[in-house]
Amino acid sequence: MKKSLLMWDETLFREPEVFELDYVPEQFQHREDQVKELAFQVRPGLKGARPLNTVCRGLPGTGKTTSVKKLFTEIEETTKKLIPVYVNCQIDNTKFAIFSQIYRKLAGHLPPASGTSFKQVFDAITRIMQKEDAVLLVCLDDANYLLYENEMNRVLYTLLRSHEAYPGTRIGVILIISDMNVDLIQAVDARVASVFRPTEVYFPPYKEEEVSGILRDRVNQGLYPNVLPDPMFRLVVEQTMKSGDLRVGIDLLKRATLNAEKVARRIIERDDICRAYEVSKYLHLAFTVKTLKEEEKELLKEVAELSSGEKEMNAGEVYRSLKEKESLGYTRFYEMVKKLDAMRLVNLSYRDGRGRTRLISLRYDPGRVLEYLR
Repeated sequence: MKKSLLMWDETLFREPEVFELDYVPEQFQHREDQVKELAFQVRPGLKGARPLNTVCRGLPGTGKTTSVKKLFTEIEETTKKLIPVYVNCQIDNTKFAIFSQIYRKLAGHLPPASGTSFKQVFDAITRIMQKEDAVLLVCLDDANYLLYENEMNRVLYTLLRSHEAYPGTRIGVILIISDMNVDLIQAVDARVASVFRPTEVYFPPYKEEEVSGILRDRVNQGLYPNVLPDPMFRLVVEQTMKSGDLRVGIDLLKRATLNAEKVARRIIERDDICRAYEVSKYLHLAFTVKTLKEEEKELLKEVAELSSGEKEMNAGEVYRSLKEKESLGYTRFYEMVKKLDAMRLVNLSYRDGRGRTRLISLRYDPGRVLEYLR
């Protein structure tokens, strides 16, 4: 009798890496215009001049990061004179951390963890650039995370005005912005704005047929034939469109396949997808919570605990409750609230009455937020 269950060493995945969120596909569809515009912006760097500055703007999961990484791969395969450096500002969001990543790209290792000043790191960066006669192209992904505590101005000022202190230094910048409410020209100070002057490349949300095509390519490449029946594939597309984030669909495919493997089935069923979606829909929450500083986590925890019976809360009440546990000034508190709002963890709104009342509401289920904070 033929066995219908998977053996312990069998798998439904043909190429599991296809479903990793940092995977860059060889055939990258529906962003040809944006990639061409990016290539035009960096072209001066291939000839030894400073690349033009660029802002890639669009909602999360619209192909911004993949487009830049695709371009950076082509640059590295073409020349050693233009050095692309990718920095994830969710993880590295201070001036020293960002320039440490630039140093690592150029030197092959991070600077010493202690006893090294920022000036020493930047001096070393410029020495390497001058020795190699190289041009630098720095991509700051999720650069909106730098808008708090004035890091954006400090980082951009150092990068864009480096030639004044170090003649011959040529650095271009690509910023990736996922917060559509950010007005960069208003956010940076005049010293930065006068030299930044970026071209904006817009990444619109994927249409349903585009999402279907991208996910179909991943399924064909990453799974064995007939593992995902057409009705189940359509359900994955439907859930992806509901979330508004292509990354949710990719993660959903991975988790649904693992669910089927767990019970040794050769076909993904509806229950596998539904159970996977209960995890995948919190993808943004899971990643974002990891990037928060301790005091920001404490604020989010306080909001989640106070949200149990309230949809909206007065910001003053949240501040007073948090102040009983933490020594915190209101200015710093409000800066953190604005950051959580920009990171799409809370909603910050206003209600007119006797003066304007700031209201805070949680974007996720409070129990799930507390779970990820733990």
